[in-house]
Amino acid sequence: MNNATFQERYFEDYELGAVRQTLGRTITETDIVLHAGQTGDFYPHHMDAEWCKTQEFGERVAHGTLIFSVAVGMTAGVINPLAFSYGYDRLRFVRPVFIGDTIHVRVTISDKRDHPKRMDHGIVVELCTVFNQRQEVVLACEHLLLAKRKPASAPA
Repeated sequence: MNNATFQERYFEDYELGAVRQTLGRTITETDIVLHAGQTGDFYPHHMDAEWCKTQEFGERVAHGTLIFSVAVGMTAGVINPLAFSYGYDRLRFVRPVFIGDTIHVRVTISDKRDHPKRMDHGIVVELCTVFNQRQEVVLACEHLLLAKRKPASAPA
């Protein structure tokens, strides 16, 4: 992890409405084939170009789980040792992603709330919106971070 960037951010350091954006990443046939091999999802919607010509979209579509995992990876540029992923809520595959589409992610801090059982932590909600090259939303979800609160002795 020699090239990793670390940034300590307590729960209190996250600002509602703060936005960050990723660079783009083009989805390739190789991505789809590797994902099918890793997951066992060889449905023809992803793998059979000729069959897809007879279907609604007319071409192969990337697995929704592929786009989700790539998008999550795209947002993971900075390591915060005071927070970790608590899960994802409200995941939706809004539009298909095709071979050759380029996606990017906008992350917006949309909510902060107390953790119901861990008083020394709070939950930060990041709205993750994935766009294609036409700025159409293709996926949306909420990423929950469990973030440590500042100790009482820490400066505000």
